Amino acid sequence: MVELKNEMLAIKVAEMGAELQSVKDNEGREYMWQAGELWPRHSPILFPIVCSVNNDTYRVDGKEYHLPRHGFARDTMFTVVKQSDDKVTLALHESEDTLKVYPYRFNLAISYRLEGNKIHVIWHVENTDTREIHFQIGGHPAFNMPSGKLDGMIKLDNEEPMDSLKSYIDGSNEMTEVPLEADMGIMEINNNLFRNDSVKIHKCQTHRAMLMDTNGDPAVTVDYKTPVIAFWSPYNKQAPFVCIEPWYGLGDPRGFDGEFKDKPLMNHLLPGSSFMSRYTITIG
Repeated sequence: MVELKNEMLAIKVAEMGAELQSVKDNEGREYMWQAGELWPRHSPILFPIVCSVNNDTYRVDGKEYHLPRHGFARDTMFTVVKQSDDKVTLALHESEDTLKVYPYRFNLAISYRLEGNKIHVIWHVENTDTREIHFQIGGHPAFNMPSGKLDGMIKLDNEEPMDSLKSYIDGSNEMTEVPLEADMGIMEINNNLFRNDSVKIHKCQTHRAMLMDTNGDPAVTVDYKTPVIAFWSPYNKQAPFVCIEPWYGLGDPRGFDGEFKDKPLMNHLLPGSSFMSRYTITIG
């Protein structure tokens, strides 16, 4: 476990999965869900897929490979390659095991940098293969509800009507756009919000989500550049946390059996090129 601390925050990052597992303010208040029976994770890294491929199976040049939901990075040991007082970088590259399920050579680096009451989460993917590689990447941080129960609200930076994605209405094989359940960019957090699993907002309609208590006071703000932002808490379990998930990717349409490179919201890298993005968590 790697620990970073400044005058406002203390964080812990596990080498397993390069997972952010704890964020505490200078009064010792914990902002990250501490895993457990309701959900056994804190903030997994989603790579090289976001969500699922159909039947855990996908194809590269006609050959079948198998990946579990959200890929393998979250269950793979990373290596700390650089650490300072305010920043740590953990890295993962291909191995015999990863090549069996993902036939590309790559470097994946995850960095966490403290700046006052902010945590910058930085993703860097490098193509070290001799051919173009294809990947998706995303975050899945789970934040404790300010009240300790599933209530409060999420305020988005777009107050105009937005669309969200709902899965397979009326037997369709494609996800369908439906009006987002929000009033002036505010979503009320309750069990019913997650009746269709996660709430997914796509097409870069929003770039900031603020988790607030029932009085409207902010607890956590997440800023992101991703084309998709998802919100999730396990339905009908009254879990005292909500996930705010920046994604570069989506799951397969139902019945999709095409090539991996043709999946929705796939990212592509030519040999020697790289991808970098970040999202920022602000506490308070």
